[in-house]
Amino acid sequence: MAICTHIAESKETAPRANGCEECLKVGGRWVHLRTCQECGHVGCCDSSPGKHASGHFHDEKHPVVQSAEPGESWKWCFVDEVLAP
Repeated sequence: MAICTHIAESKETAPRANGCEECLKVGGRWVHLRTCQECGHVGCCDSSPGKHASGHFHDEKHPVVQSAEPGESWKWCFVDEVLAP
């Protein structure tokens, strides 16, 4: 299985928050967290009310997020819609 170039070229990026940055500011809630592999932004998944991880992609055009959930290390590319284990 081929991996997209965005994921192949992404680097491990430390999360810059311990929760969804936007939800923390407004007292929102999230289901799962994703970390942007370009800048470390932490946003909530699309199952969360705010959908801040995909919102960050649409605003900043940073293509790859990694799951920030304990025990998970998969990455997702918003551009190519590819999941990498």
